[in-house]
Amino acid sequence: MPSALRLMAILAHPDDESLGVGGTLAKYAAEGVETFLVTATRGQKGRFRGHRDPPEHPGAERMGEIRERELRAAAAVLGVGDVTVLDYQDQSLDRANTREAIEAIALQIRRVQPQVVVTFGPDGAYGHPDHIAISQFTTAAIVAAAGAADEPHQVAKLYHIAWSAATWDLYQRAFASAGCTVDGVERRAVPWPEWAITTVVDARPFWPTVWKAVSCHDSQVASYQRLKTLADADHEVLWGHQCFYRVFSTVNGGRHQEADLFDGLRDPQARKP
Repeated sequence: MPSALRLMAILAHPDDESLGVGGTLAKYAAEGVETFLVTATRGQKGRFRGHRDPPEHPGAERMGEIRERELRAAAAVLGVGDVTVLDYQDQSLDRANTREAIEAIALQIRRVQPQVVVTFGPDGAYGHPDHIAISQFTTAAIVAAAGAADEPHQVAKLYHIAWSAATWDLYQRAFASAGCTVDGVERRAVPWPEWAITTVVDARPFWPTVWKAVSCHDSQVASYQRLKTLADADHEVLWGHQCFYRVFSTVNGGRHQEADLFDGLRDPQARKP
């Protein structure tokens, strides 16, 4: 395991990094933790400034190029040192070849050797199939990376994003709806109960950085319009209180709520005054 602290976020789309874990990435990057981002798709099927069809929409290929550029700009704002885009098809990630996707993610884990990995929970935040798929692929890839015959790597801690009721309330106000329709069935966001949240990262000083990163996703500006109306205090809650569920840890446990994703991994000597 590397001596330097390394954090890897493995997510589905451009803007997941800013909207989902932007505060966490910015905080740890500022503290000197090496931060890495793996994004499964380029968001090719997304709206362009609210439009789905030509002539306003540039088409899937061009859209992917635009969103990847926005992704890299946002990651730079957050201080992420390494960005990998796997180039799977947006809105079809759950239909990707399972073995290939797991191997592709495991390869990145073995390359980077992070102690901590964060991804979406099994609920996909609000039932989004791509979010659910990346959660499943990531979990399997961690197992595959640990058991690889060539240069295996064991991740010490895996976390799922676990938005609280307060966070989802703000998302509802900002986006009007936190949900999606899959196979004719409406899926809605369900907040995690407070007792199930194992870790809360205080990233309040970094909320302006996160908002700047969110703003890099200019093609999605129509979706973010309501965010501009939120008070600073609401932005602080939305981006500054990052909640997670500790799926597993090889270094700590118990009911005590963590304030640090690297709890149990930091050198005790480094914490002495």
